Formats: sequence, C-alpha cells, structure tokens
Amino acid sequence: MTAATTVNGEAAQQRESWVPLIAIALGQAIMSYNVASLPVAMSGMVEAFGAPPTTIATGIVAYSMIVAGFVMLGAKLIQKLGTLKVFRVAIVVFGCAQALMTFSPNATSMIIAQALCGAAAAIIVPSLVALIAENYHGQQQATAVGALGSARAGAGVVAFLVGGILGTYIGWRPAFGLLMGASALVFLLSFRLKPDQGRPNVTIDGVGVILAAGAIILISFGFNNLNGWGFGLAGPNAPFSLLGLSPAPVMIVLGVVLGQGFFMWSRRREEANKTPLLPLSILASPTERAAVYAMFSVVALEAALNFSVPLYIQIVQGRSPLATAVAMLPFNLTVFFAALVVVRFYQKFSPRQIARFSFVLCAAALIWLAFVVRNDWSSIPVLFGLIAFGIGQGALVTLVFNVLVTSAPKELAGDVGSLRGTTNNLAAAVGTALAGALMVGLLSAAVMTRLADNPVLPVEMQQQVDLDNITFVSNDQFETIIANTDASDEQKAEAIRVNTEARLNALKIGLLIMSGLAILTIIPAGRLPQYRPGEIPPP
Repeated sequence: MTAATTVNGEAAQQRESWVPLIAIALGQAIMSYNVASLPVAMSGMVEAFGAPPTTIATGIVAYSMIVAGFVMLGAKLIQKLGTLKVFRVAIVVFGCAQALMTFSPNATSMIIAQALCGAAAAIIVPSLVALIAENYHGQQQATAVGALGSARAGAGVVAFLVGGILGTYIGWRPAFGLLMGASALVFLLSFRLKPDQGRPNVTIDGVGVILAAGAIILISFGFNNLNGWGFGLAGPNAPFSLLGLSPAPVMIVLGVVLGQGFFMWSRRREEANKTPLLPLSILASPTERAAVYAMFSVVALEAALNFSVPLYIQIVQGRSPLATAVAMLPFNLTVFFAALVVVRFYQKFSPRQIARFSFVLCAAALIWLAFVVRNDWSSIPVLFGLIAFGIGQGALVTLVFNVLVTSAPKELAGDVGSLRGTTNNLAAAVGTALAGALMVGLLSAAVMTRLADNPVLPVEMQQQVDLDNITFVSNDQFETIIANTDASDEQKAEAIRVNTEARLNALKIGLLIMSGLAILTIIPAGRLPQYRPGEIPPP
C-alpha cells in the first residue's frame, strides 16, 4: 500500500493494492469473452451443428436472458450469504458450463451451456460491483469501475483475435476451452480479495423474482422470435396463434405488463417496511433513470453491431473467422482504450457533456457507415466509422456505470450491480434478437421490391428460386440453391444480383435505424449529472 493521497484538496483514504482488481477484472473478462466469441464462432457452429445463424443468436439471447432475469436474485444471494463465498461458487459453475460448451455435440447443448453461463453470471455481475465497493473507495473506486469497463472491452478484443485465429486454423471449440483455465485462475486469485460477512437477515422477495424473471424472459423471447413467428400476424413457423396474432409481440406486451407489476409490487413492499428485490431508491432520481436508459441504448447498439457485422462478413461474404476478427479489431480496440481513458476526462467535462458528445458521435458514425459500407469491410472509410463508433460506445459504457455507482451507498453496491446486469443483458438480448429480425425482415422487403416487375425473373422462376424465403447466405451457397432450378445463366446471374443488392441494402437501412436510436438517447443523456470539472461526488 502507498501513502494517502489528496483528491480535490481533501485527504483521501489510504490507497489499496491493485492486485485484488486483477481478480475482479478477470471475472468480468471471462463473461465478456464468452459472449464476444459467439459471433466469431458463428460460421463454425453453423457448419458443425447444421443450424442457421439465428439459432446461434439464440445462444447469445439465452445467456443474456438468464443473466437479466436472475441477476437481482443474485444480488440478494451475495448480500445474504457473503459476496466472496458466492462469487467463488459461481466461478466454478461458469467453468463447468464452458466445459459443456467446448464439447457440445449439437446446438441444443450449446444453448444449455450458455444458459448455465448466464446463471453463473447472474451472480458474478453483482458480485463484481460489491467487491469493488468492498476493496476500493474514492478515486480508486472510480478507476476500478473504469477498469471493469475496459476489461469488458478488452475481453472482446481478445475474443475476436483468439477466436478468429483458432476458428480459422483449428476450430471454434478451443476458443471456449480456454475459459476453463481462465475460470480456474479467477478462482485462485479470489483469495486475494477481502472477505466479507453475509447478512442472514436479508430476505429474498420470491414474488419479485418471479415477476422480474418472467418479464425479462418474455420480452427477450418475444424479440428473439419476432422474425420466425411474425411481427403481427402469426407466420407458418409460429408454435400457435392468438386469434391469428403472432405470440412474439404478445409476449413482449405481457413482459412489459409484468415489469410494471414488478415495480408496483416492490413499491408496496417498501411501504410495508419489507425488503424488495430491487431497492427503488437507486432509481429514485431522474439522473439515475437517465443513466439506465443511456446504458440500455448503448449496449443494445453494440450488440446489434456485433451481430450484424460478423453475420455479413462470415455468412454473406463467406470469409473466415480470422477475417471477421481483423475487420472488427479497430472497433474493439477503440472501445477498450476509450473505456479506459474516459476516466481522465472526468476532471474537465461533466458526465452530461461527455454523454451527449458520445451519443452524437455514435449516431454520426452509424450514419457514415450506412453510406460508405460496401462488400469490403477493410476499406478505410468503414474503418473510420467503426473507430468513431467505438470511441462513443467505450466512453458511454464506463460513464453511465460510474454515475450509478457513485450515486449509491456501499451497502447497495450489489443492487447497483444487479441493475447494471439486468440492463446490460436485457439490452444485449433485445439488441441481438432485434438485429437478426430486422436484418432478415429488411432483406425480405428489399428482395420483394426488386422482384416486382423484374423482366428477367418471371413469376414462375421466382417461385422456383424462392428468393423471398432465403435469409442471409453467401453467393456460393445461393448458387447451389438455384443450381437445382431450370433457370438460364442470365436468370441465375440476375437472381444473384438481386440477392446481393438486397443484402447490402438491408444492412444499410439497419445501420440507419440504429443511428436513430442513438439520436433519441441524446434526450435522456441530457438528464445526467452536471458535476463541476474535477468534482468526485460523494455516495
């Protein structure tokens, strides 16, 4: 330890060793690495399991859905039983889930493995915030929170590089096998963390758990199946219909209703002097609610981009996982450094100023990408767009989380962590599911527009090729599909041209819609704190 330092002219608490932060940051890193590896391994899993890309996306949604649904329960468990003890158990479960992931024989096993990872992460996520609050204070705490955001972004960089190299030359499975060893390392390093005592008097709100989990699972599951089951009327793949309506939007509406029920129930418990699952005090002010809205938006945007780009590079262009890693490397590296460096700007700019600038930058970057993207993701204009989006995204992830942490007392750190986990993972699930549904829906609409009155492709030929039911496939795969038809060479070339243009158009429109979300979030970002430059607000 070093001597006490001074912050804003006041004596700060004695500085703690940074060694415990390694265990905390690695705990964040293994979760982020797992999620970031799934898009990189998409083509390998599609080939190994014989499943479409949307099924692989279900694995991402399953993980995020479980974390978001049960992270508030995880926060109460660590308060009741002790953070460090429960954290170690969760790390062991996460490592075992990665063993199942590594040796999954089919897509179902993969989804189960990701669900188990989500169950472990539902405890790890609030544990990390509680461990930071237990081990660090003041400026060190702000730095530790920034390191947590950097660990998340850095793990994404490593996942894309390692997953890309291993996926290209060996296979996708070793990329997940590495997490077994990483989990063991986190378990060993956890013995450097300060032990804490649980509070046996903490009660767990069972009704709140059911309402929260039900709301989040219904919303996530509904968004994930919008494309397959139908946006409005029930499609042919819908398991059932409700008076002709698709169950997907109905699930979303029911999820929102259950969510409102959860807040009403929590308010009643607080009025009766009982412990709610989530203390509503951490959402009492407009500032805290604005931080949650901003966090949801930026994570959803990141998830949508992280799904859309690998989808296009691997599935459409048929390029290797390594090519995907190289294409996404500028974005992930920028997110990593922005999340780390943004803490330094707290001394000169307020959170409100940083957030507004970052969302404007994200929106401008997405609009730029929509206009410059072509079939070559390595082009310089595209790289500039990815870097600009990465700067805004990395700054926002750390900023809004730090606003929530600094506004809550230490004893509610686990609840802040659970709120962060719920928001992050619900946003990731919705962002990924909506990106998949949006891209396929836009593709179908673009194809139908181009097929109308096409003189080269008569109706009879369109029915043979069935373009409007083809999702994102490479030109090589598409050529195999139309090879079984009696189309002439001219008609085959025209069908490929229509599909190629429609795919690129769907991606461009999708990026513009994402930019619209970034622009809308500038409004709640204006409710973030207006701290004086250099001021570190007390909890």
